[in-house]
Amino acid sequence: MELKTARLTLLIDPAKKQAFEQLCAAQDLTPSQVVRQLIRDYLTAHDVSYVPSGTQGAADPKAAPSTSTSTSTSTPAPSRKRRPAR
Repeated sequence: MELKTARLTLLIDPAKKQAFEQLCAAQDLTPSQVVRQLIRDYLTAHDVSYVPSGTQGAADPKAAPSTSTSTSTSTPAPSRKRRPAR
């Protein structure tokens, strides 16, 4: 699991954002959890290797493992406390 985080800002149609947030809530996931999973899946689908920040081996780029990470694509990230919808 990643120990460090970075912010990704994107623009999206407000109606699409609302529908996405409602779907995530119905699945007991945060939008951030879903986007992180989509990014992991996209990197894997395109054979992109990376070492999650803050994990063992991150200091040595030569020690980068293959595209598979320890995070399973079938298990969502742990639930986080959500802010109330606006």
